[in-house]
Amino acid sequence: MAGHFEVLPGGGAAVALDEVEVSILRSLAVQLMELIGPGDEPVEGEDPLAALFTEGPSEAPSDPALKRLFPDAYADESEELRSASSEFRRYTENDLRARKRQDALAVIRSLDALSSAAGEGEAVLKLTPDESRAWLGALNDLRLTIGTRLEVTDEDESGELYRLPDSDPRKPMVMAYLWLGALQESLVETLMSGA
Repeated sequence: MAGHFEVLPGGGAAVALDEVEVSILRSLAVQLMELIGPGDEPVEGEDPLAALFTEGPSEAPSDPALKRLFPDAYADESEELRSASSEFRRYTENDLRARKRQDALAVIRSLDALSSAAGEGEAVLKLTPDESRAWLGALNDLRLTIGTRLEVTDEDESGELYRLPDSDPRKPMVMAYLWLGALQESLVETLMSGA
């Protein structure tokens, strides 16, 4: 089970993680939350339905990683579709940011609970079906962010990044990217087989 998710009876997934893996995952999830930014806290006494109609930003983020996490709705550069992308972003980005923060926070909370229960060594993280979906979202967001920082593209078939010398400063991020990909793939397979 080490590093590989397995189906739990009744749904959900479990994976064995050691202390270093827990620390890395938690650190990455915290960094993801910092990148996404703080959420808008509801104002006391404010109508909760009004929050549903709060407008968000209309421009794409300038940070390439955030732009990857919150892409334009339409890739076409015509004036009409740029306007439609802007409108779409205004009404969807706040909710999308909130969901991504919730997913990252679910990862942090489950790892904190595991750390306090496990102490040292390897421990088994058990996730409910809802927690599993949050983890899947957060793992995807982490891979997208790291992949953007590493400038990984669909055309990277040469595998140059995967053959970096140990002295290359990008090597730890490439290793994290590959590890997160393996975790994500394992969790997808587990959830598919448990369905």
